[in-house]
Amino acid sequence: MKILLSAFACEPDRGSEYAVGWNWALSLVRAGHEVVVLTCSEARPAIERTLERMQLGTQLRCAYFDVPKPFRWQARGPLHLHAALWQWLAVKFARELHAREKFDRVHHVTYAGLRIPSFMGRLGIPFVFGPVGGGERAPWRLRWGYSVYGLMHDAARDAANMLIRFTPFMTETFARAERIYVTSAETLRLLPQRFRDKARVELAIGAEDMEAAIGRAVPRPPRQDCFRVLYAGRFVDYKGMHLGLPAFARLVQAVPSARLTMAGDGPMKRRWQRMAENLGIAGSIDWLPWQDHHGMARLYAGHDVLLFSAMHDTGGMVILEAMHHGLPVVCLKLGGPAALVDASCGYAVDTTDKSAAQVIAEMGDALISLARETTRQSLAQGARQRCQAFSWREKVIRVHGLA
Repeated sequence: MKILLSAFACEPDRGSEYAVGWNWALSLVRAGHEVVVLTCSEARPAIERTLERMQLGTQLRCAYFDVPKPFRWQARGPLHLHAALWQWLAVKFARELHAREKFDRVHHVTYAGLRIPSFMGRLGIPFVFGPVGGGERAPWRLRWGYSVYGLMHDAARDAANMLIRFTPFMTETFARAERIYVTSAETLRLLPQRFRDKARVELAIGAEDMEAAIGRAVPRPPRQDCFRVLYAGRFVDYKGMHLGLPAFARLVQAVPSARLTMAGDGPMKRRWQRMAENLGIAGSIDWLPWQDHHGMARLYAGHDVLLFSAMHDTGGMVILEAMHHGLPVVCLKLGGPAALVDASCGYAVDTTDKSAAQVIAEMGDALISLARETTRQSLAQGARQRCQAFSWREKVIRVHGLA
């Protein structure tokens, strides 16, 4: 099958949405499909170098489209607005591309969300939309500890979700799609009722096939003399470290030598640092900047557990990466992480009808349990096995089948 993949964000050896776009493209080719990726030129040098090295021939090619320079906001403002404008303007380019290439199907993968329309359905060929997220919602009682901006942001997000069924561009996107994939049951419930019969739940992210990764894994160093917990991601309110830091403080009371690494950056950094000082755990935390793909591999190899306290994350690529490296996960049973983490590989703390204090206590107790070597080793093995259920190969076969 010849597939046009609409992936505004697509880049090898990069995380988040960029990894989603690239992995969809590569996995489709490995399933035997011919793929042309429609993307912007920001990542062109990295893509071209990688394609030359992989020698995939005509099976994987890229077509680059950019909006006029005055509207390229990705470096200085509303990235998702820029992505939506890119979608709008890219349709004419895609039509011309289809006239030459004669695609069998078009699939929109990034950026993908219930509030970001795609206009690829206008090509007049079967159109697959998603997986898309955005319907996940942080429980109100767990938002106390947010900044004022965070409270306003999540309230605006809730309001925008309520308006989805009244948005003409989203209605057009849903109507033109042959199939719609959503990342969670919460997102499925936000779809207008008349479109739900063609919707399925499917995570947007996938795990690297174990066989493909042999020889590239970073070996774990000799056992250290302390229990190490890792947080990796943006420092923003909804990532939930106003719950995660007190949970770690509970661990430190039981295991004083425990350490937490905070890898990333964002507007909440100073607020979280002040919270750590107030909790008396500042000396137990190491703050690191953003890490590249290889830096993250080293961090996974040097830590014992991943702490992921996000409250409305649609996926959780860092969870799959951590489990691939044998790290059990402590997270909240919300959004994408609820589908990824079960009792075989970590602790997904149920937040239903619970106060912030109860959730913090359960997360802290989970960390204390994982500080025990026997418990952690069992769940580490389970984490590696759990990854295989979310391989990119199986995901592509479910969505498009084998060529």
